Amino acid sequence: MRFWAAALITLVVAGSAAERKLSPEDRIELIRGLTAEYATVKTFLPRSKKALAVTNNGAFDKKEWEAVGREHGPAARAGDLVLISKIQIEDDRIVFEINGGFKGGRKWYQRVQVGVGGRTGPVMGGPQTAAPGGTSLALMLGKPLPPLKPAEVKKMLAPVLDFEKRSVTEHYVESLPPAIKQAVQEKRAVEGMDRDQVVLALGRPVRKVRETVDGQELEDWVYGTPPGRIVFVTFEGNKVVRVKESYAGLGTEAPPLKTPR
Repeated sequence: MRFWAAALITLVVAGSAAERKLSPEDRIELIRGLTAEYATVKTFLPRSKKALAVTNNGAFDKKEWEAVGREHGPAARAGDLVLISKIQIEDDRIVFEINGGFKGGRKWYQRVQVGVGGRTGPVMGGPQTAAPGGTSLALMLGKPLPPLKPAEVKKMLAPVLDFEKRSVTEHYVESLPPAIKQAVQEKRAVEGMDRDQVVLALGRPVRKVRETVDGQELEDWVYGTPPGRIVFVTFEGNKVVRVKESYAGLGTEAPPLKTPR
């Protein structure tokens, strides 16, 4: 009797584990861990109005992609460096916007500037990394999404996108002042960052709010939605002047962070 009771408990526990779904925390981690990431393309990617399907083992319909490419042209070829510009998590798939999507491409991300030592330049400088267009990929899971980590998703996409090669992003992060470099690696914003550094650390905000305070033009980038942790990153010009946190709208604030030097 005890044997059958133990076996039943094991089956129930295993079934519950198998039915686990992606939690809000998992979603936030995936978005933060994959948005604004660079990857090297390993196969021809066509520009496509409809997201190009990739299975969880990296399989895709090469002939279909080639047909789409003949209609709309290439988004990227093997060896091109591309940017994951947006992520949308759906019930049974994760959709990745690449280089601004179908209407994006080289002109879109060449406008992104980064500053080092008082100078600015494109994040993706050099024609060898300038993919000709943008597109979208849909990682198809075929079932409600289970808990996933960014590293697992990158592994699934490995036959199409190589996230392992040392990218422009990593070289840029290595050039940052120590305090800002550490904040980017820890996925948090601090005073003194510019907009591109905040995107590297936190991804794109949920919304932006502009206001004028005592003659100063300020812009708030808001991350998170209630209930839960919400982060407000305030810019004056291109620099972060304040970082504030609240929880589920209760007004609990994190102490202000010092400006890195």
